[in-house]
Amino acid sequence: MTNIIQTPIKGVQIIEPKVFEDHRGYFFESFKSSDYQKQEFIQDNESKSSKNVLRGLHYQLPPFAQTKLVRVIFGEILDVAVDIRRDSNTFGQWFKIVLNNDNKRQLLIPKGCAHGFIVLSDMAIVNYKVDAPYSPKHEDGIKFDDKLLAIDWELKDTPIVSAKDEVLPSFKPNELKEINWQTSEFR
Repeated sequence: MTNIIQTPIKGVQIIEPKVFEDHRGYFFESFKSSDYQKQEFIQDNESKSSKNVLRGLHYQLPPFAQTKLVRVIFGEILDVAVDIRRDSNTFGQWFKIVLNNDNKRQLLIPKGCAHGFIVLSDMAIVNYKVDAPYSPKHEDGIKFDDKLLAIDWELKDTPIVSAKDEVLPSFKPNELKEINWQTSEFR
């Protein structure tokens, strides 16, 4: 039985699968479509990153906004979701969680939330399902070190950020007010 934990941000949920372990290893259901009745995931994405690589904060605008189901296959990350839904009572707030191959937790991030992570282990392989295709014309993001958001990335070293992510804009709450995210919730 999968354990679902609602975070303080509506729709951002921690998914804890039931893991069966013995001397041979382990088994768990990493995805079962009947658990996600309101999402139809259409694509799996995977990234491999070295320690201190920080990816994000990314999101896509409607009609290509994405719900993501994030999990770590190998290694460990600090995963962050930021609520950018203007009509949400947690607008501008963020949630973070450590995901790794040991805890096997997953994070469901609904449309209208920006997403990013930093690699804590020497290397990490991150897999995430999405319910809409990538559209370069609809991609957007927020600078990871935005002062208004003040995300605690728990940085011990200077993060390794792509040139593209380095020039992402600051969080501008007033520019997000007209977006209809058409959010959907898990179950």
